[in-house]
Amino acid sequence: MGEIEDAIERADYEGFHRQPPKSLQSRIKFLLKQMKTAKAVAEEIGVSPDSVNRYRRGARKNPPKDVLARIDAAVRARWEPRVRKRRRQQAAATRGITVETRARFGYTAPVGTTDDGRFRRLTVHLPATYAQRLFDARDTGASDQEMRGIIADGFREVYFQDGGARAMGLSDVEINEIDYMDFDF
Repeated sequence: MGEIEDAIERADYEGFHRQPPKSLQSRIKFLLKQMKTAKAVAEEIGVSPDSVNRYRRGARKNPPKDVLARIDAAVRARWEPRVRKRRRQQAAATRGITVETRARFGYTAPVGTTDDGRFRRLTVHLPATYAQRLFDARDTGASDQEMRGIIADGFREVYFQDGGARAMGLSDVEINEIDYMDFDF
């Protein structure tokens, strides 16, 4: 996954109303309830069906760290799907998305002005249209670079051009290096 995809996932997790199960046993029971069979859970987390049943019974309590991470990811991916879907729909329809980042921005500007890229720490609220474009791109399997372009377009319009009040000659904005990026929607 790319940096944009990771930021969307983190924002999704922050919207949980209830926290996912904490213990290994309860996580495995949740996955079994969602996926119906030990074989399906085993394929998802990369272990044998017998191991899944041992985790469920509590006979095995300390899986390797990589297996524990896959269990955590599988639970989070299935936890409160309606809540996450509703939050994304609201962001895409009305609320928009807030992007906080520290990144190097480069841009194309008119002759006589500086277009040297530099690091900026920005927190910008992008309108719902950009949230919709971002979620649509993610759902269609767009690359991280394509999703960066959507965010950069939003920054160009909202931050650099201030909705048409300044820097109208600024044509292209690029996000070249990202230290961190977080979303809130």
